[in-house]
Amino acid sequence: MKTSRILLSGVAALSLVGVSACVTDPNTGERKVSRTAAGAVLGGTLGYLLGDAVGGSTARIIGAGIGGAAGAVIGKQFDDQIRELDEELEGTGVDVEEIGDQDAILVRLPDGVTFASGSASINPGFYSSLNAVAESLKKYPNSLVDVYGFTDTTGSTDLNQRLSEQRAQAVADYLAAQGVSRSRLATQGFGERYEYLRVKTGDNVNEPLNRRVEIKIIPISQDDVANAQGQ
Repeated sequence: MKTSRILLSGVAALSLVGVSACVTDPNTGERKVSRTAAGAVLGGTLGYLLGDAVGGSTARIIGAGIGGAAGAVIGKQFDDQIRELDEELEGTGVDVEEIGDQDAILVRLPDGVTFASGSASINPGFYSSLNAVAESLKKYPNSLVDVYGFTDTTGSTDLNQRLSEQRAQAVADYLAAQGVSRSRLATQGFGERYEYLRVKTGDNVNEPLNRRVEIKIIPISQDDVANAQGQ
């Protein structure tokens, strides 16, 4: 499937979600897009989000020593973690989304804020947001963490591929420096691929979020650990 086709189907689907899958925030009364519905749409249109962990999960589960920490049932812990991330990152411009049916949590760091154009240096003003993510990862250690880097189309394709890899590595290095186990972290750069347009509900405006990093938190259960150890 071509990137353009993924993009077009994603925009159409997200537009539909914005119209038909809103919920009311019980605290503020504000109408918002349902995270579950949006997650399902994203999972169906941006296929890389539903793929296996970078490099495969088996060796990484064993290498990260997750066995003793993994829970029998992911559900409640998943809900707790995504709710707490929502609360901690509210107002920062960071999107927190559910991918699939509790398959993963996606933390999307905002375009143009985390990195300057052509740069892989994290904006110091964004450290507090990454600190909140790091604290969540340490509180909930039974997960693998993939960090994806992306760029806009400024510059050559080869340059942007390297830049996307450097951005992903910069975020992973920062999380590790805050105490997240390095063995849980893996990175991948996608360069100019997978342009993402966020549909602003009610505004009919597509906001491009291309110069971004995404952190995919993949929960690991006792069954996952058993399967990894049995291979």
